[in-house]
Amino acid sequence: MKKQGLTSKIVLGLTLLFFYLPILYIIVFSFNSTRSLTSFGGFSLRWYEKMFSDSAMMEAVFYTVIIAVIATAVSTVVGTITAIGLSKSKKVVQQIVEGVNQLPVMNPDIVTAISLLIFFSAIAVKKGFFTMLLAHIMFCIPYVMLSVTPKLRSLDPNLIDAAMDLGATPFQALVKVIVPQIRPGIISGALIAFTMSFDDFIISYFVTGNGVQNISILVYTMSKRVNPSINALSTLMILLITFVLGVVNLVPILQARRGRKEGVTPMSRRSKAMIGAAVIVVGIVAVVVGMSFSGDRKKEDAIAKYGSDTMKLYITGEYLGEDVISNFEKQFGVDVIVEYFDSNEMMYTKLQAGDAYDVVIPSDYMIERLMQLDMLQPLDHSRLPNLENLSPAVQNLSFDPDNSYSVPYFWGSVGIVYNHENVDPKDVEEQGYGVLLNTDYAGQLYVYDSERDSFMMAFKNLGYSMNSDDPAEIQAAYEWLLQMNATMEPAYVTDEVIDGMINGYKDIAVVYSGDATVILDENEEMSFWMPMEGTNIWYDCMVVPKNAENPLLAHEFINYMLTYEAAYDNSEYVGYTSPHVEVEAEMSTSEDLYADNPAYMPRTGYEKDEVFTFNEAQKKALSELWIKVKAH
Repeated sequence: MKKQGLTSKIVLGLTLLFFYLPILYIIVFSFNSTRSLTSFGGFSLRWYEKMFSDSAMMEAVFYTVIIAVIATAVSTVVGTITAIGLSKSKKVVQQIVEGVNQLPVMNPDIVTAISLLIFFSAIAVKKGFFTMLLAHIMFCIPYVMLSVTPKLRSLDPNLIDAAMDLGATPFQALVKVIVPQIRPGIISGALIAFTMSFDDFIISYFVTGNGVQNISILVYTMSKRVNPSINALSTLMILLITFVLGVVNLVPILQARRGRKEGVTPMSRRSKAMIGAAVIVVGIVAVVVGMSFSGDRKKEDAIAKYGSDTMKLYITGEYLGEDVISNFEKQFGVDVIVEYFDSNEMMYTKLQAGDAYDVVIPSDYMIERLMQLDMLQPLDHSRLPNLENLSPAVQNLSFDPDNSYSVPYFWGSVGIVYNHENVDPKDVEEQGYGVLLNTDYAGQLYVYDSERDSFMMAFKNLGYSMNSDDPAEIQAAYEWLLQMNATMEPAYVTDEVIDGMINGYKDIAVVYSGDATVILDENEEMSFWMPMEGTNIWYDCMVVPKNAENPLLAHEFINYMLTYEAAYDNSEYVGYTSPHVEVEAEMSTSEDLYADNPAYMPRTGYEKDEVFTFNEAQKKALSELWIKVKAH
């Protein structure tokens, strides 16, 4: 018996450790002095300072809380009234409505998200705060009804009649008799609704726009780098939740001990405590966010000159220098709304749905696709005098030879980072991408979770063009990837490859050159190699969509990004190769920057290197086969 009790305690302890160790991990690393998410470099409050100074993060907090509070309030009222009304309806009506009510709960979020996206686009509603709020209210109401309905079914059906026989009006019977009886269900439904709204990502991502994003969208779209400020934000959220739970549970106990408010049930005490704590938390958030947004500028000059004081930028996450946006806003007296996407395909979906942005930064093959579909407007070169600052390496690109529609933002390559202490450099240099099939390094491999980049490795190692749409060559590349999957046990990753290689968790990784630059800067045991069988040379460029609302400001921004100051800030912070000729030269020759870092400058003029082109047939084939590769 004692052994069973000891075993139960051990299991309980391990379970608690499993659940709470990650939370403790986040709290500890929120005070890390370095950018690493796995290696603690010393105590510092730098990420808290950066969090409060990051307007995008503060806006995300604000929108998350406000939308969650409003959606919870509205859905609780509507859901409760609907449930009460249904309880007095005919059986067939109840069954039909309850069946419809369960659809949003059972339906996959992605289906609901796409449906709402199409609906809002069809009725030409501008996506933003209002559309996200409506979507949250919509998917929260069913959870409230599911929580309240069982409580109503447990009540005596004659309760309202009895109250009215005693002189109560229908409204009094509802408020003073029914609602107190079902209060636990209402509170539970409200808590579920708040949690669902606060935590939602998929539906929010598809229905938002105009710079409105919640915390989950902000975190997910940091696809280039994981910002350690998220640890600081998570820690504060944990502390606030702990505070609320403490108030909810301690206040009723203290009141009961002191003998206050006799006749009040513990549930009512707990409800009032919960409401009070929630008000305090919302107040704190409002004050903090309000402080971060104080000091608005006069914008009359910008409106007179450009016709608007706001520009919308659509870019992949963590792909901007620290001061690029703030300096542009100060210099031109405008506001920049920055929205993030995690992939070119996701960006394309939003543009196809009609979302309007002034400047978008897609990759080469996607630019080609947008040009083919006439979704871009030609650039006015007279408004872009800084085009003369472009490096010769990024001029006359195959997909847009005259920069008629695009201006380079960053460029780079894909190569192999390896630990030269554990991996023989000759193996990498002689085998190229073939080293990914070398079983001497099985279990020590990171590969990008990307169909395009993964098939590129296979194509190149087999001697094919990475733009091949030949069925036999695609099949051979597919079998190459299956062999790698079966013999090498690769870990498929995205941005976490940076921290993993910095800390030496694996010995080989296929990475973008900018990520490799950061890895080599942080870990002296790492080396970089561009395979001789060729690789992908890529270009991310600034374009102005056809439906841009502020093309004049868009041109001003593009021209600004070609200034020395903006290009330097961008490249120095992100680590990718600048298109600015002076910045590129300084970054690659200065010992204080990337002179000794072989990953910073991509290879040029090598005949086996290629740029991706858009090929619908290839894309479809690779997408289907990549699913099978991952399934194995």
